[in-house]
Amino acid sequence: MIKLLNLIIGGAAGTIARYLLAGVVYRFMGAGFPYGTLIVNISGCFILGFLASLSDKKFILGPDARILLMIGFCGAYTTFSTLIFETDSLVRNGQAVRAFTNIFASVIFGFILFRIGSLLGEII
Repeated sequence: MIKLLNLIIGGAAGTIARYLLAGVVYRFMGAGFPYGTLIVNISGCFILGFLASLSDKKFILGPDARILLMIGFCGAYTTFSTLIFETDSLVRNGQAVRAFTNIFASVIFGFILFRIGSLLGEII
């Protein structure tokens, strides 16, 4: 029962955080490119890397916190399916270069920030 409650709380928090952050980014950067999703995905990679390090290397996060934060929050916060949907929309609108840029930036920067988050978690 605690596991499900942690998933629900983490998932709700991740969903709200994603919605709010993407909205702020779109407000400032416009909607011509999926900047909101890009920022959410790469920041989510950083957060997940940081939490994974705290869990796997430092043993600071126990199983309940791992479910709450890594599975619940990050699972709802990061939106890879939205990345694919918006990239497909760019392709369908004849914006293949922007579509490629979106995928490239999400994967490369996501991986880099995952590693930075992981390293930061090891330092703490």
